[in-house]
Amino acid sequence: MISVTTVLILVVLAYFYRDYFTAMPTSNPLVNTQGEDEKPVVEGKFTPATLVRFNGSDDPQILIAVKGKVYDVSQGASFYGPGGPYENFAGRDASRGLAKNSFEKDCLTPIDQPLDTLDNLSKDEQEALDGWEEHFSNKYPMVGRLNNEN
Repeated sequence: MISVTTVLILVVLAYFYRDYFTAMPTSNPLVNTQGEDEKPVVEGKFTPATLVRFNGSDDPQILIAVKGKVYDVSQGASFYGPGGPYENFAGRDASRGLAKNSFEKDCLTPIDQPLDTLDNLSKDEQEALDGWEEHFSNKYPMVGRLNNEN
């Protein structure tokens, strides 16, 4: 039988393999291409309650927060959008889940609670999170910051 750890490792490897070999379209995430009724994402501040709608279902743009920075990951919709392996992180602060390499919803802070301070992460978890932050900053445009209040 295949262990959960093996499956997680294979998913991560597949993600990086696809990332490396897939040409990425260039687009401006701050420009609205969906229609005149929708407002573009304006670079700036987000709260958990304002970020949650950018999950690929409620809004076609997909935003994810990592260590307080909000990234537009819409070009990676197959991973972060509905049906993707990281869909739980869409429109949310993904920091704890990424640090713990967990896709479980219990790693997500409820949107009506203060931001996760991440104080109790182990050294290994913090290093994993730092690696994810570097990945997101190198691949996706940062469109704002996540705060408790606007």
